[in-house]
Amino acid sequence: MKNLIYIFVLGLFIYSCSATKDRDFTKKEVTANANDTVRIANDSLEYEIIVIEPGFNLFINSIAKPRGYYSQSYLENKNKFLVQEYNSRVTQPFRYNPNLYIQEINYNGFVNYGYEVNYMLYNYFVFFSREYNQRFSVPTRI
Repeated sequence: MKNLIYIFVLGLFIYSCSATKDRDFTKKEVTANANDTVRIANDSLEYEIIVIEPGFNLFINSIAKPRGYYSQSYLENKNKFLVQEYNSRVTQPFRYNPNLYIQEINYNGFVNYGYEVNYMLYNYFVFFSREYNQRFSVPTRI
């Protein structure tokens, strides 16, 4: 009876390995659904954020803190440090994964981008850190 269980587990293991046989792991292209693209814009100031990240739309609509939970000054202060850390990682491709840190974020802490842009940028960093298990060194007290 004990041998039968071992044979069953071994067969299950072999079957699960063969299930990946028809996948193409060499394909580098990632396609995004229309639901995975989020555009946030402040048209009066001509600023926008476009997030093309699978799962971000679900995160922002279900897991993220609701709009109004944080003040705009809180979000601006957090974004200053987060953008600085993120851009620092973009410039260090041998230390940090260049597939995660692709392009610098053009964010000026002295410009009023409005609540919505700051809210979405902050929540993108929260999503990014959870999704890719990244830690940013941001002071808790500002």
